[in-house]
Amino acid sequence: MLTLFFAILMLSLGLYFQTRPSFPKEKVSKWVNFYLFNFVLPALALLYIPQIDPGWNLLLPISAAWFTFFCSWILFGTLGKLLHWDSATTGCLIIVSGLANTSFLGFPVIEGLLGKEGLSTALLIDQGGSFLLVSSVSIVVASIYSHHESKLSAIPLKIISFPPFLFLIGTLIMSFAGWKTPEFILPYASAIGKTMVPASIFAIGLRFRLDFESLNSRFFWMGMSYRLLLAPALVWVIYRNFDFENELMLQVTILESGMAPMITGSLVAIQYELRPKLAALLSGLGIPISILSILVWYFLLK
Repeated sequence: MLTLFFAILMLSLGLYFQTRPSFPKEKVSKWVNFYLFNFVLPALALLYIPQIDPGWNLLLPISAAWFTFFCSWILFGTLGKLLHWDSATTGCLIIVSGLANTSFLGFPVIEGLLGKEGLSTALLIDQGGSFLLVSSVSIVVASIYSHHESKLSAIPLKIISFPPFLFLIGTLIMSFAGWKTPEFILPYASAIGKTMVPASIFAIGLRFRLDFESLNSRFFWMGMSYRLLLAPALVWVIYRNFDFENELMLQVTILESGMAPMITGSLVAIQYELRPKLAALLSGLGIPISILSILVWYFLLK
């Protein structure tokens, strides 16, 4: 209950400061994102990943993010050709609807619904799935559909220089080697990790925009339907047949597959001029809509 109260409070603060003309929301948003990416996610990796029992089934939750992204590419790429969409619309839907908000939205939701035990799997999905996709394949898709090719050479460096990814690799090595995070680090990692919910919800509040006119767009509802309904349904139908380590890991995988479109994915689409208004609306309005759909999925799984 306390976590829910702070989440509502920080979301309200983000929405309030967003409307203040004198408030430097762009700078603050960058600072919050820097803190989340460079301190909170590495701290959570140190806290939870080494505690996971190593095994090939760790790849199952990670693969779900890749599976839903490539399904998005196949679906919207095919529809774009059949219905003669412009390339910007097709590219926007592939990227933004193909990537779930598995961290800033996913982490607090998973912790609130399934407890801290679910965060280790959520971290795997986010860092091994969503982050790698947005840092690599999404850039390729954006370059194809916007006809930009200059950024492709920067992809490998972008991946290996990202702190959360480095910590993910390091902590996965620790997990497979049987090494635990040193005891003296745990209190600091735990303290930093506890700031994840308020900081991420505040960041979402600073970015949220509501555009009623764009709600009439069929592309918005097609993108939302895939991200919130079809993607988790595909994961549920297919992945329940695999040998997961436990039921909790499967539940986290399905719920993370049904999160709202990823904010970073929308930023990639905006940067490459792939229907910026649609991209912003999908990631922004997708957040409150996804809360309802995630609750439905949660009760279905239970």
